Amino acid sequence: MRAIWNDTVLAESDDTVVVEGNHYFPPEAIREEHFTGSSHTSVCPWKGTASYYSVVVDGAGNTNAAWYYPEPKDAAKEITGRVAFWKGVRVDE
Repeated sequence: MRAIWNDTVLAESDDTVVVEGNHYFPPEAIREEHFTGSSHTSVCPWKGTASYYSVVVDGAGNTNAAWYYPEPKDAAKEITGRVAFWKGVRVDE
């Protein structure tokens, strides 16, 4: 699987975990040069508190376009630290 935004691969792995239709990529699959930290968080009742990254490609930014669960609830332990995408980031094979 690949996560692509602005014709740039942000993450690539054959080891994603699918939860609620979202592919969660392992941390080592992320091309870190395209990610910046964000103070934004959100809460899922069964997964816990998500943290976010903003994505930057060739000077263009996509705020809070990736999220991860650093310490998910027990029901979502399999996605600990894995990164998922939205806001126009395409995920395909």
